[in-house]
Amino acid sequence: MKKIIFIITLFISHIALTQNFKQMKESIYQFEITDLYGNKFNMASLEGKKIMVVNTASKCGLTYQYEILEKLYNEYKSKDFVIVGFPSNNFLWQEPGTNEEIAEFCKKNYGVSFPMMEKISVRGSTMHPLYKFLTDKNKNGYKDSYVKWNFQKYLINKEGFLEKIISPKVKPDDPSIVDWIKS
Repeated sequence: MKKIIFIITLFISHIALTQNFKQMKESIYQFEITDLYGNKFNMASLEGKKIMVVNTASKCGLTYQYEILEKLYNEYKSKDFVIVGFPSNNFLWQEPGTNEEIAEFCKKNYGVSFPMMEKISVRGSTMHPLYKFLTDKNKNGYKDSYVKWNFQKYLINKEGFLEKIISPKVKPDDPSIVDWIKS
């Protein structure tokens, strides 16, 4: 009987510690950001969905990934998946346009319909707070990282926590990403 009580106590302690850890981590839902059109966008509106956050650029060798991102979004948006794009000009000035120019470029060239946010900085001293969250283990509870280049992908689970970081060179429809979306 003492063993059973001990095991139950351990189990309850484990659950309590797990819940406390989840409460200690920050989630992506705390951020309110601005989209390409100047409208406020609350990340909490995506609660319960898997989220891919990706920094984008219109004059990059990886810009073709917009087409793959749009196809992926259309295929899985009805299955609680969303892509949120963040144009940035941090890498060799490959996103020089204004928010209006970026919106026009995305729509005209790739038919982008997933949410696109205003142009931000994803590195350095002017890094946007959302990217500080994504790159700092003390904030995201997962891992430290830095944004290597345009089209780096951050995968956020349905609870709002960072779960995977995907290299810019990995295409959005890579099996590792698609399997994550489907899981």
